[in-house]
Amino acid sequence: MTEQKSIEEILVEDSALLEGHFKLRSGMHSSRYLQCARVLEHPAHAEMIARRLAAGLGDVRVDVVVGPATGGIIVAHELARALGCRSIFAERVEDVFCLRRGFALAAPERVAVAEDVITTGGAVKEVIALVRASGADVVAVASVADRSGGNPFDVPFHYLYRFEAPAWDPSECPLCREGRPVEKPGSRREAGT
Repeated sequence: MTEQKSIEEILVEDSALLEGHFKLRSGMHSSRYLQCARVLEHPAHAEMIARRLAAGLGDVRVDVVVGPATGGIIVAHELARALGCRSIFAERVEDVFCLRRGFALAAPERVAVAEDVITTGGAVKEVIALVRASGADVVAVASVADRSGGNPFDVPFHYLYRFEAPAWDPSECPLCREGRPVEKPGSRREAGT
């Protein structure tokens, strides 16, 4: 049964843990990549992950869960369902996160920001700033996986899986020196890709 499996078992089962030569959103290169979309495409797994994230938040009261597009949308939606609150997402317009589609936040709403994988936390930090600019209060960050190795935020951070993988500057990447082709599997594409 899914409820009894570890997050790592589910990631392996859904072919979400990838090996190869990857360019990360940060520009760094790595030999490992976590493609959470492969897990989230299975509603039962997404629901179970969200229930575990909700449990990890404990007694924190949340009125709205916000996810950065695209990786955080499903996580935010499922977490909001588990918490019994509403879900919205922030999306980039001219490379800046904003709320569109009639989404809005205001004081005194309490917000959790949800993401699939945290590497540097850059997108989540941008969403936190957006939420605070609206007058709402960010009370937690939740993610399926953490690659940052710590808490890069000024609020409590809960995650389910610590993803460890090497990361190299492209000028020092051993896979580049071997001539291995680079994949960029994330959601943000560069021009022409």
